[in-house]
Amino acid sequence: MSREVYSLCFMCSVRCPIKVTTENGQARWIEGNPHVPGIEGSLCPRGAAGIALLNDSERLQTPLLRTGPRGAGGWRKATWDEALDFVADRLKAIIQEHGAHSVLFGERTNLSTHVSKTFMRALQSPNHFTHDALCKGSVNTACRSLFGYTDAQLGMDLKNSKHIILYGRNIFEAIEVKAVNALWEAMEKGAKLTYIDPRVSVTATKADRYWMIRPGTDLALNYALIHVILKERLYDTAFVDRWVHGLAHLENFVSPYTPEWAEVETGIPAEEIVTLAREAGRDKPAVLFHMGYRGASYTNEIYVRRSILILNALMGGIEAQGGVFFKKGPGEVGRKPARKLTEQDLPKPTMPRFDKVGTAELPLPDANHGVAQMLPFAILDEAPYPFKAFIANRFDPLMSIPDTNLTKQALEKLDLIVSIDINFSNIAWFSDVVLPESIYLERTDCVQQADGLKPQMFLRSQAVAPRYDTQPAAVILKRLAERMGIGGYFPFETMEDLVKWQLEGTGFTLEDFAAKGFVSYATEQIFWNRKDGIKFKTPSGKIEFVSSLLESAGFASFPAYEPVLRPEAGHFRLIVGRCALHTHVSTQNNPYLSEIVPENVLWINSNQAAQLGISHGMMVEVRSPSGAGSIRAFVTDHIHPETVFMLHGFGHEAQMATRCFNKGLSDSVLAANVSDNIGGSPALHETFVTVRALENLR
Repeated sequence: MSREVYSLCFMCSVRCPIKVTTENGQARWIEGNPHVPGIEGSLCPRGAAGIALLNDSERLQTPLLRTGPRGAGGWRKATWDEALDFVADRLKAIIQEHGAHSVLFGERTNLSTHVSKTFMRALQSPNHFTHDALCKGSVNTACRSLFGYTDAQLGMDLKNSKHIILYGRNIFEAIEVKAVNALWEAMEKGAKLTYIDPRVSVTATKADRYWMIRPGTDLALNYALIHVILKERLYDTAFVDRWVHGLAHLENFVSPYTPEWAEVETGIPAEEIVTLAREAGRDKPAVLFHMGYRGASYTNEIYVRRSILILNALMGGIEAQGGVFFKKGPGEVGRKPARKLTEQDLPKPTMPRFDKVGTAELPLPDANHGVAQMLPFAILDEAPYPFKAFIANRFDPLMSIPDTNLTKQALEKLDLIVSIDINFSNIAWFSDVVLPESIYLERTDCVQQADGLKPQMFLRSQAVAPRYDTQPAAVILKRLAERMGIGGYFPFETMEDLVKWQLEGTGFTLEDFAAKGFVSYATEQIFWNRKDGIKFKTPSGKIEFVSSLLESAGFASFPAYEPVLRPEAGHFRLIVGRCALHTHVSTQNNPYLSEIVPENVLWINSNQAAQLGISHGMMVEVRSPSGAGSIRAFVTDHIHPETVFMLHGFGHEAQMATRCFNKGLSDSVLAANVSDNIGGSPALHETFVTVRALENLR
């Protein structure tokens, strides 16, 4: 019998609304939810490949206990009771001897993150963290420094913009379906697209203007744009006079940063910089300088992102159609959001966090996410105290944290490593216990509170029965919590129970989601009044160009620009990115997606390749101070000569993931673990490598 189920995709972190058509317990078709404006049936390749994930025989199928050395591939099957008893007994012994703070929990942010945070709080450990800092921690801090809001509380009205400027936001490959559709709609109405990147990505080929900027010099470009905008009075004077704090300081600061100066640093002609500034001034406020989806590239990342947001503010593009807006929650219409388990009266940890967020060492990053790349340093240095156990939930530190070899050394020191996952990730392969999670098609999940111009709630509903002996992560943690003596904080037996608990007080029920997959709190878009009604959360109540957040922590609001050094002879700056077919490190073994993109390649400039004797398709060795590996060369004119590029997420070590095992090269093996210590993100593009020709294996 055929039926249709409205749900949410989880083939990437975006969670696009979907419609799943099932027949006799099998998912036959997945498409975008046709009832959701901006989605209207569309879906990316990863979303379509959910069917292949469901039926994948190489998925994790049962709890596993390690039988040999870590990473050697020795396993035995276990029942759920045996596996959970084992983990609980080990955790209780560790906590008894070393304290709950010796336990770490890292995860890829998901709809049940509030459950895992509750688990750690109930244990009285402060050491919960997510992947967010690895992606956008510095974007988060930059937003808070200007507006008092996090990046997750900001949205962009792409479809009504007249000009969109993207800094390496490869939006047509690192796909967010609703955003891509909105951008296409804007471009069809005449909007202009400017794309800035050291590499000619697919997005570059769709742009009206493409600049092959010298890597690492985005801040120089933005200082020059701000210089022109202020000098020629191209900004929205009424908006800036009303809502900006610190304009005079900024104007004085950027006076020496002329377009001519920036041309030398960036390689972009001065007259083109002036032209872009004037075009933005003409089209304001419907201009979007995109703040980025991933902002983890350089050690000055927070200032790069602040400069982008400052450009938006100068254009008056805040709470304006075609600009940036603040997401509105149900409180705007007198309603209540879905509850979270973290709202209970939970014990408060007394020890500092593993990453030292909130201390003098890292005062500004968001403790709600933490700073994941500090994990290996904390374990190896036993600072601020020794660590003994790590639980990873759909998060792979061996492929996501820079410097894999360093991370391996750290993990070897731990007494217990537990993975909750759907595939044999590298961390699962390196773990002591593997607990298999039901995939998104096989489970109902926690409510998604979707704040925006029209606040809504979405629900991931179970479409089919689990194929194997798997469970939802929230249920796994509840069952573990019961064994740890903290089960009272988890008032549910099933995911449906948890959703019903969340919905209490919202005015909605579980059944309300059946018709379209979502419910709405409002029918009209909510924009705040731009004259007097914008609710900034900064101490001044304004957009703080001179930032109280930064200044109170001892950091400058406008740091002097430090020139970006060119690579030494024979060296290249390594940059990484995404493609439309894969998500981070999680889809490379998918039967459909691995067939289309089975490995990554190293983009290298044609002239540089010729000097090194490297031809297209040749195997090359890439080496950095952190590690080395081999990869196939992709020789092209379409990349800046100072840099090389590879897709993130390849070079898997888990042998049971046969389609992606040992295919390509992991950038995390090469990358140095250095950070923007103000904003919180790793500086993923601050590693320099050498490239050497190997035997031609074409």
